[in-house]
Amino acid sequence: MACASYSIRAPLKFAAGHDSDVLANNHSSKSFKSSVSYPVAQGWSSDGSSVAMRHVASHCHLIVHASPRWRSNLKASETNAGIVADERITVLVIGGGGREHALCYALKRSPSCSSVLCAPGNAGIAQSGDATCISDLDISSSDDVISFCRKRGVGMVVVGPEAPLVAGLANDLVKVGIPTFGPSSEAAALEGSKDFMKKLCDKYNIPTAKYRTFTDAVEAKKYVKHEGAPIVVKADGLAAGKGVVVAMTLDEAFEAIDSMLLEGSFGSAGSRVIIEEFLEGEEASFFALVDGENALPLESAQDHKRVGDGDVGPNTGGMGAYSPAPIVTDELKRIVMESIITPTVKGMEAEGCKFVGVLYAGLMIEKKSGLPKLIEYNVRFGDPECQVLMMRLESDLAKVLLSACRGELSNVSLTWSPEMAMVVVMASQGYPGSYKKGTVIKNLNKAEQVSPAVKIFHAGTALDRDGNLVAVGGRVLGVTAKGKDIEEARARAYVAVDAVDWPEGFFRRDIGWRALRHKEVVN
Repeated sequence: MACASYSIRAPLKFAAGHDSDVLANNHSSKSFKSSVSYPVAQGWSSDGSSVAMRHVASHCHLIVHASPRWRSNLKASETNAGIVADERITVLVIGGGGREHALCYALKRSPSCSSVLCAPGNAGIAQSGDATCISDLDISSSDDVISFCRKRGVGMVVVGPEAPLVAGLANDLVKVGIPTFGPSSEAAALEGSKDFMKKLCDKYNIPTAKYRTFTDAVEAKKYVKHEGAPIVVKADGLAAGKGVVVAMTLDEAFEAIDSMLLEGSFGSAGSRVIIEEFLEGEEASFFALVDGENALPLESAQDHKRVGDGDVGPNTGGMGAYSPAPIVTDELKRIVMESIITPTVKGMEAEGCKFVGVLYAGLMIEKKSGLPKLIEYNVRFGDPECQVLMMRLESDLAKVLLSACRGELSNVSLTWSPEMAMVVVMASQGYPGSYKKGTVIKNLNKAEQVSPAVKIFHAGTALDRDGNLVAVGGRVLGVTAKGKDIEEARARAYVAVDAVDWPEGFFRRDIGWRALRHKEVVN
């Protein structure tokens, strides 16, 4: 797997006292030195090849949209990219998975959006008519993306995946005055390095699991022996959603440590590991739009990570999700905003690295306390959570995201459908391990026609030489439905799933079981 190292150039000074004996060569107990590298273990070019990434010079100030420099850039973008007040704009979505399809679907419904482009997109997005796919745009080249935006009069770029954000695409676009929804490479370190995120939590008193960071396998194992199992082992950098091992035994933890630190299973992304306490409770996903200073919470969602029914088997990128999540009450939402999201936004601002984009907080609602703790941050919409959120969103997404780019979220409110939405992910047999590509998928039109409340989002599809729609990814389809309650949304989704003719695919039959259980308990 291709790997590269990035720099966090903004000076980050962390509180003393935590982890001072670990990674002494990287930081002292009193400061987190500038130019701390964090690794990435995935490429993001449209053809799946590795991308030569680079250290990005510090220019966090480029995303401070209320600054005079931003205003001058905005004026330039009005000329170069066709941004004029009250004018409908062309939006370019970067990426080609289910999350990006959902964003295109919502943007197409936006009154302020004249057209939606998606690069590279995929065959399913193109066939659906939700966006015009630009498969030949090299999204690994900022220069190419900038040139394309100027030629096509793009008024805003929405970056879907995390890797181009970590690589600095948003930095480069904002620098030339193109409004971009997504954080700078420096701010994207919240996802790009778990160690970075944990240290931010330490300094700004954000509740998270107890942890230690290691580069030495022997020391890591000593710590695991002292703490005992179950325990969690995480690769520090981006590992395509596969760098987390929930070890139920010491041997499993030792195996994960060896795999990451000694065998290099995640390349440089696993050259540093976080050993974290095991938290018992219920996971939930919490999303907030951020404009650098203000945070606007989205509706809640809850996904199913494990591959098998009953939440068994290895973790995946997500086998299904639903929104809203009954466990996220209004009171819990208030607590999350006050104790986790707002301190993060203010902390990043205080460190000179404002965050603009969507903060996706993976939370554990602890069984013993009922209070949320931060498991991890992602700096983009989740997948498959994005699918259910975009099904329920009734506001003008293009207008909302542009407000975030301009630092104007304080005056924005969102409107949501009161209905429940649920998505069932259909994946290739063998996922999350090795799987066969090129298997033919049929009857999608029939599946979408089972109800007007059904929408199928494409994550990993292509056309073969005979024009057949084929699977080319692990997670391939997100069959999504709305309903007046979880029962109706669930029934519609599974009727549509059963209509899909794809013998080589599989899916979980129990998506939504937590919401159903919660409803039974309440009743």
